[in-house]
Amino acid sequence: MVLDTHRYSRSAPVRWHIGAFLFAALLAPLPSATPALAHTSERAFILLLPTGYYMTAGGLAVGATFLLLAFMPKGISDRLAEMRLPLFALTPPSPAVPSFLVFLFLAALVAAGFWGNRDPLENPLPLTIWTLWWIVFTILVAIVGNLWVWLNPWSGQCRLVDRLLGRTGGARIDYPDWLGYWPAIVLFLAFALFEQVDIAPADPERLARAVAVYWAINFAAVLLFGEETWFRYGEPFSIFFRFISRLSPLVWEPAGEEGRLRLSLAMPGAALLGRAALPLTGVAFVLLTLTLESFDGLSETFWWLGLNDINPLEFPGRSAMVWINTYGLLLSWAILTGAYVGAVALGWALAGRPGSLVTLLGTLVFSIMPISLGFHFSHYLTAVLVDLQYAYAAASDPFGTGANLLGLQDFHVTTSFLNTHEGTRAIWNAQTAGIVIGHVLGILLAHELACRLIGDYRAAVISQAPLAIVMVAYTLFGLWLLSTPVTG
Repeated sequence: MVLDTHRYSRSAPVRWHIGAFLFAALLAPLPSATPALAHTSERAFILLLPTGYYMTAGGLAVGATFLLLAFMPKGISDRLAEMRLPLFALTPPSPAVPSFLVFLFLAALVAAGFWGNRDPLENPLPLTIWTLWWIVFTILVAIVGNLWVWLNPWSGQCRLVDRLLGRTGGARIDYPDWLGYWPAIVLFLAFALFEQVDIAPADPERLARAVAVYWAINFAAVLLFGEETWFRYGEPFSIFFRFISRLSPLVWEPAGEEGRLRLSLAMPGAALLGRAALPLTGVAFVLLTLTLESFDGLSETFWWLGLNDINPLEFPGRSAMVWINTYGLLLSWAILTGAYVGAVALGWALAGRPGSLVTLLGTLVFSIMPISLGFHFSHYLTAVLVDLQYAYAAASDPFGTGANLLGLQDFHVTTSFLNTHEGTRAIWNAQTAGIVIGHVLGILLAHELACRLIGDYRAAVISQAPLAIVMVAYTLFGLWLLSTPVTG
């Protein structure tokens, strides 16, 4: 997704044949490993790079991780996952005040969207929502933990309403168990369609209207069902950020005293271990988040446009892609869901059907989160490098009145780092690392999750083999997305 005035998108080893099967799958791409055109941004900066070698090496790295874990003595990964380096303990503040301040800031942004500069590159609302919040804040949460608990724009207002009305807070009505994560799925799907399909998601007024409606829907739902319940099942970004935050190497755990937390360093993703299995609606939600990250890149490729009989060199605009991308997003979600369910079900059958398949599906899905984060970082990296500069400049004149609040009148946005071989290579290497590291961490988490759920170590390892193959394939897909030409 790039802000662009022309187009804004936004204890025993397993049997040897398991290893041989995976090794053969890993070697399959070698005959076709050839140099490819690697796009370095979504503004059509293109450079010849030996991407076939990168793709092969990335796939081998992910597959080798599974093989290493498969033949590793039982208990080593378990001990690594349990290791903690205590840092300090504290009592976190109430989210009421910071949440209320965020709400005021959001209100000012929405006002700027309605009455400020009409250029998306000079209005702070699109730059804040699409760049600072959706891209940068997501990565920040994965590094330091779930800041969204304090920075969501609803907690402060809901607690204020409860105080004014003399209520003690909590739910007004009970949340139906049968709903599961369906509200979050519907709301996140609406967000995905707006970002992918709407003809002008960066138009300040259009975006301001969408943000206001989204805030109002969730404000009403929090008042009805209570913060804890709605943020657990209904508000999609509270769920998404909660899962993403558990990838952080900074782990917050109860310190013994009520309300007090201890901060420790741990293996990234350790906070996802030991969690209760998600229901099937939760599985569908997690897979939807990964679908958005990957389809966002696929929808811009020459391959996708050519598949739909559109000349990428004469791109007709987003209006021509509304229904194509709607169907494409939904179909991608269905294909990814089918691949995940099929791989887990096959692994479960090969392992002798240990326990419940639904429980296994709801447990291993946590291993998808680092893959989603890897796609997020890699796909949006070049957008961030450019759009942060626009956001910096827009902060000086948020309402387009000619003000120069930060003294940035002479500041100029540059993309010069995208025009050099060194800059392009550095960006490509960072993007490749994001994809590969995300999948390697996914393999590690899947191994540990399966071993904790399935008592028999050999059966646990066998159960992961089909999912590992899917992850290798998805690694190759992700690296292909980075290397194939896109419209811009």
